[in-house]
Amino acid sequence: MTHDKSLATATAQIMRASASASHRPSIAGFFDEATNTVSYVVHDPATKEAAIIDSVLDFEAASGRTSNGSADLIIEYITSNNLKVIWLIETHAHADHISAAPYLQDKLGGKLAIGREIIRVQEVFGKLFNAGTDFERDGSQFDKLFDDGETFQIGELEGIALHVPGHTPADMAFIIGDAAFVGDTIFMPDFGTARADFPGGDAHQLFRSIRRLLSLPDETRLFLCHDYKAPGRDDYAWETTVKQQREENVHVKDGVTEEDFVAMRNSRDKTLAMPKLIMPSVQVNIRGGRLPEPEDNGVSYIKIPVNAV
Repeated sequence: MTHDKSLATATAQIMRASASASHRPSIAGFFDEATNTVSYVVHDPATKEAAIIDSVLDFEAASGRTSNGSADLIIEYITSNNLKVIWLIETHAHADHISAAPYLQDKLGGKLAIGREIIRVQEVFGKLFNAGTDFERDGSQFDKLFDDGETFQIGELEGIALHVPGHTPADMAFIIGDAAFVGDTIFMPDFGTARADFPGGDAHQLFRSIRRLLSLPDETRLFLCHDYKAPGRDDYAWETTVKQQREENVHVKDGVTEEDFVAMRNSRDKTLAMPKLIMPSVQVNIRGGRLPEPEDNGVSYIKIPVNAV
């Protein structure tokens, strides 16, 4: 399926949802302030079938301890609303938090899904972490690898996956009804856009991916994976629209050229520190959110490559 056909399919889906409440999802956001991450539960009101998008496993870096408080809030919401989890979706292999998908899958069921290009990310980071031949670099840690333009269902709700590389090679946006879950491609209009300097990232690709998303209908609701409160704003926010982004985004609103964006993005990225949890997060998330296999003492270990990045 070509990009144009994928976008046309997504546009038609959004227009149907905008015209009929029965085609629109119910959405609950769960903000984790420790990682500035928003996880979502998206469900079909008619059938109670649901997807969990970009969940967070709590991780205390100094002690190396994990806990499930953030994920348990999602479980409480799912059970109290009598929802049935069909999908656990990752928009990409996150570098700033560990996914709680395996824990949630064990408690709630559902298929774990990510974009097919995760295979490229596994190859790059498998080498960086010297993961060895036991680490499969074929996406087999996930139940489903989505291709660009592939459609799916959550009950009676229509969904489509769009490949939006640039932040990483594997980023996907998931359009469900009239809502688009865009991962780390774009932030609130007053904060701008995601970085593009991770291995496999590309500012040119990011610009094109964002403009592709902003070709969706103006009324499309955009749900973001992060918010960092832009200067002058006191509250966290994670929902916007295509129209608002096209008119107001400080990095990529209408009229900004690809050349100007790339120059800005590359210059800005050089000033940014690596995310605090990048080493544990990527190492675990390329395994579908599972810790490395325990060693002979029964303990899992996170590697820290020295002077390698």
